[in-house]
Order: sequence, then C-alpha cells, then structure tokens
Amino acid sequence: MFAVLNQNAERWALLIFYTMLVATMAVEVVRREIFSYSSIWGEEIVRYAFIYLAWIGAAAAVRERAHIRIDVIFSYVSGRLKALLYIFGDLVMLAVAIVAVYWSWETVAVSWKFGSVSHGLRVSMVWFLLAVPIGFALVIFRLLQSLLRDVSDLREGRPVYDGARLFD
Repeated sequence: MFAVLNQNAERWALLIFYTMLVATMAVEVVRREIFSYSSIWGEEIVRYAFIYLAWIGAAAAVRERAHIRIDVIFSYVSGRLKALLYIFGDLVMLAVAIVAVYWSWETVAVSWKFGSVSHGLRVSMVWFLLAVPIGFALVIFRLLQSLLRDVSDLREGRPVYDGARLFD
C-alpha cells in the first residue's frame, strides 16, 4: 500500500486540484458570458486550487528529478561526480526548503491567531496559507528519498538516477 501511495499520491492530489480548477473556471465562464453574473468565490477557488497545484507539483517534480535544470555538465563528468553533484544540489534545496517551511509556518500561525478569512468564501485563510508549508514539507520528504537513493547508488556503484527529462 505504501509503495502505491509513494508512487501516486501527488498524481491523485494534482488530479483533484486540477479538476477543481478547470470545473470551477468553466462554470464561472458560463456564468459570466451567458448570465452576465460572476462570483468572487469562484475566482478564489481557482486561485487557491492553482496554488496547491503548484506546490504539490513541485514535490512531484523533485521525486522524478524533473525540475528545470542545466545539466550539460553532467554529460562530461564521471558517474561518481555526477552523484556527488546531485547530492550537493539536494542538500542545498533541502536547506532552502527547511527555511521556507519555518517562515511559511509563521505566516500560518499569524493567520490562525488573528482569524483572517478569505473575502469571497469566508473560509479561514489558514487553509489556503497551508499550501506553502505543506508543499515544502512534501519537497523535503521527496528530497530525503532522493538523497537516500543517491547515497545508496553511490555506495553500490550503480549509475545515479537521472530522472525524467523534458527534451531528449
């Protein structure tokens, strides 16, 4: 069960938020064009679904090593140096993600303390602000998996996982 969740958790979450985004946007376009009426809640749902989509997508990209990167240098270095460069990059990103979780959690705490709500939905802003710490927590989880995989590959002498490529 964990292997299936590990493989598909982000995909299902991305599908849910993308479907929510597209369906709400379609309803709002029909309402605006046919009925000359639009709602503020529809715009908010689309905005916040897109934010969650972006952060969950970032974690999925870390898992597949599919982030945009300049990897020309990897063609000219040995497998061991390539693994060390990937590990170094993951460690730097891990440090950035930890700082981001810390600072974004502070924003969530302030919103919780003062009880801010969204303008249209009248829902606590905490639910929307949680997208950033949740997204970076997922990134941290995927980075730790990547680091373990790379260290294991380096120890065993296996080629390092290059991940998905946008263009081959």
